[in-house]
Amino acid sequence: MALSSSAPALAGLRPVLNALPALTRSLVQPASAAATTLFGNVEQAPKDPILGITEKFLADTNPIKMNLGVGAYRDDNGQPVVLDAVREAERRVAGSHFMEYLPIGGLRDFISESVKLAYGDNAAVLAEGQVAAVQSLSGTGSCRLFADFQKRFMPGTKVFIPEPTWSNHFNIWRDAGVEFAKYRYYKPETRGLDIDGFLEDIKRAPAGSVFLLHACAHNPTGVDPTPEQWRQLSAAMLERGHFPLFDMAYQGFASGDCDRDAASIRIFLGDGHRLAVSQSYAKNMGLYGQRVGCLSVVCDNKRDASAVESQLKAIARPMYSNPPLHGALLVTKILQDADLKQLWFKEVKGMADRIISMRSLLRKRLEEAGSPLQWGHITDQIGMFAYSGMSPEMVDALAAKHHIYMTRNGRISMAGVNTKNVGRLAEAMHAVTSGKL
Repeated sequence: MALSSSAPALAGLRPVLNALPALTRSLVQPASAAATTLFGNVEQAPKDPILGITEKFLADTNPIKMNLGVGAYRDDNGQPVVLDAVREAERRVAGSHFMEYLPIGGLRDFISESVKLAYGDNAAVLAEGQVAAVQSLSGTGSCRLFADFQKRFMPGTKVFIPEPTWSNHFNIWRDAGVEFAKYRYYKPETRGLDIDGFLEDIKRAPAGSVFLLHACAHNPTGVDPTPEQWRQLSAAMLERGHFPLFDMAYQGFASGDCDRDAASIRIFLGDGHRLAVSQSYAKNMGLYGQRVGCLSVVCDNKRDASAVESQLKAIARPMYSNPPLHGALLVTKILQDADLKQLWFKEVKGMADRIISMRSLLRKRLEEAGSPLQWGHITDQIGMFAYSGMSPEMVDALAAKHHIYMTRNGRISMAGVNTKNVGRLAEAMHAVTSGKL
C-alpha cells in the first residue's frame, strides 16, 4: 500500500530522472559542444588571399573581367601555355618508364641537373660533394622541408622573412614550429629596395639566424637587389654568421637568362657561405600542376652533406613518403638533352620578354591616359609581379567598378596583362588613382 501511494510522486520525478544523463554531460563538457556534432567546434579556415580572388573573379559574370591575382603565365590571348620543350619531353617520356615509386629522395638524375642549374655546371661545391639535395614538392615543399630541418637541427634559431613576401612563407614556418621575424625590404617612398633597413636588420638579428631571400623576381614587389647590393648583403650576413636560404621560383623567368637569375646565389657561394636553395619548375617550365622542385643544402664537407641529405629524407618519409615521378622525368629530359635545353632557354626567355614588354606598354598607356603619377617603378621592377603602389581601397574599386581583380596590396600579375586588355587596365588604374573611387 505504501509503494502504491508513492507512485504519483515517482511519476512526477520521472522527467527529472530522465534528464540526469544529459545534465551530467553538460557539466563535464563545454556548453558549445553539448549540442553539436563531432566536428561542430571546427570553424571555417580563412580563405587564402590569392585563391579567394579567383573565387570572386569566377563569380563575376561580366565578360570583360580580368584576373590579375594568380601567378600563372598566360600568352597574349590570355590562354595557359604548355611549352614546346615540355610537349616534346612528354612525347619522349610516354611509355618509357614503369610507374614504380621513386626513392624517398627522388629521381637522382633530376637532382643532379637541378643543382647544376642552380649553382653552375662547374661549381666546386658540386665537384667536392658538399651539396645535400632531394627532390621536393615544388617550392612550397622545399621550404617546408627546410623549415622542419631547421626546427630539428638548428634549434633556437629564428627565420627572418622579408616584409613583404609571398604570404605562404609565414604559414610554412609557423606550422613547422619555427619562430619568425620580419626584416625590412621594400621602401614605399621610393618603391624600391630598402637597402639601409635591410643591412641594419641583418646586423641586429641574433648571430646564426636563417634569412629567407628571394633569389630573383621578388614576390610581390618585383624589386631585386643589384649585384653590388647582393655583395653588401652577403658580406653583412657572413660577418654575423647568418644562414641564407634562397627561394628561387623564377630562374630564367625573371630576366630570360638562367645564369643571371642565379647570380645572387653564386655571389654568396663565392663568398664562402653555407646556404640552401629551394627550386621550383612551376613558373619557368610551366609545370604548375606537376609539383616538381628541389631542395639543396651546401655543407662544409662530403660527410656533412651525406648526413644532412639523410635527415631531409627522414623528414620527407612521414610527410609524403616520396615525390611524384612524371614532372621529374620531364625536367630531366629537358635539362639532359642539349637540343631540348636550348629550346627551353629560348621559350623561357620568350615568356620573360613578353612580361617585360607588357610592363613597358602598361607604363606607356598610363602616361597616355594623362596620369600625373610616376610609374617608372613598373618598368624598374622585374618578374611576374608589379607592385603598383595602389591602396587596398583602390584595388577594391578596380574590382567593383571595372571588374579587375588583384590582391589588395596592389600586386599585379603581369602574366595576365596582354595587348588586348592593357589599355583598359591603364584607364581603370588612372581612374582609381585619380580619386575616382
